[in-house]
Amino acid sequence: MQLRHYQTTISEQALSLLVDFKIAYLAMQVRTGKTITALNTAKLYGAKKVLFVTKLKAISSILKDFEAIQKPFDMYCINYESLHKCESDFDLIILDESHCLGQYPQPAERVKELKRICTDKPIIYLSGTPTPESYSQFYHQFYISSFSPFAEKKFYEWHKLFGIPSVKYLYNRQINDYSKTKKEAVLEKVQHLIISYTQEEAGFSSFVEERIIKLPMPQAIDWAIKKLQKDKIITTKEGKVILADTSVKEMNKVHQLCGGSVKCEDGDAMVIDSSKAKYIKENFAGKKIAIFYKYVAEATALQWEFAGRILTDPMEFNKAGNDAVFISQVQSGREGINLSSADCLIMYNIDFSAVSYWQARARLQTKDRKEDAIVYWLFFTGGIEEKIYKVVEGKKDFTLVHYKKGL
Repeated sequence: MQLRHYQTTISEQALSLLVDFKIAYLAMQVRTGKTITALNTAKLYGAKKVLFVTKLKAISSILKDFEAIQKPFDMYCINYESLHKCESDFDLIILDESHCLGQYPQPAERVKELKRICTDKPIIYLSGTPTPESYSQFYHQFYISSFSPFAEKKFYEWHKLFGIPSVKYLYNRQINDYSKTKKEAVLEKVQHLIISYTQEEAGFSSFVEERIIKLPMPQAIDWAIKKLQKDKIITTKEGKVILADTSVKEMNKVHQLCGGSVKCEDGDAMVIDSSKAKYIKENFAGKKIAIFYKYVAEATALQWEFAGRILTDPMEFNKAGNDAVFISQVQSGREGINLSSADCLIMYNIDFSAVSYWQARARLQTKDRKEDAIVYWLFFTGGIEEKIYKVVEGKKDFTLVHYKKGL
């Protein structure tokens, strides 16, 4: 496989960082080739046994890139949920979509597992969005490394030096807000480890175009939302109970209903309305489309409409014909997969996460794509979806505070 010139250059720069600091952070925008660049860096480093940690749906694509560079070392590629099965006998670790490790103030379980595995090991970090919400997300990413640029052993100690004291309110209770930081002080510590590269620098000629499609609010959905907001409970003819007895549950139920489904108290999910799936089938006929959904029952509605045509493996989809339909839950499909053969991406429902917004919308992009990648958002008029869109577009997660403002 012939690497692009910039990928070779970045590999050489990353090699120098690994030699000098045991850390190289490739902050390359989506579709610029982070994976192949990291693998080539590992090759230049002379690694013999590499651990590549990623999301489950990205594994097949990573293994394909590994074969393309002729497997110059032994590599064990696993998803983050399997870290507990992993030993620590590697001489280089690659952490894909490493922003997912930036939870604070307490480290996630995967961070604790990686700290065990990565002790005294060089690490290549990969992410197009290293700190999507706050520079505080840097701390636990580097905490994994024995060579972290931060000397503080605990996040709270770190925040005393690099954070700005602040509070926020959750459920009418005041809590500490650790998201505000002294940006320049944080960057002074980490920027020498980071190699950034944009799509513009890579020569991309196509970019993401977003289009919002507003569908009439179905009568059944409108009734259910208003009923839950007023009475906090719905009991169906079959005896199923839909409960919204807390503000968080109400927000989640309203969100589910705007995708045409809802989860009952017994754990069963019901499809109440499939007009979004019907709209896609009628208006995107003959096109090769990828669809991201939020809730499992939304996939059921799609399966009803596209029976026999649905694919869930991105590599199979890219090889398939011009009327193929790919579906994935947005949380698992937003990172690491390539859907560049699709004519467009359709967002059946919208996630509360800003990361989901920015990552998912880039799944169609490659350097060689000439036409703009079009992302369609399906919103019910008067629903919660457009409110969420306006928040996550601004790189913030949609929270209960935003929901209550819209009531």
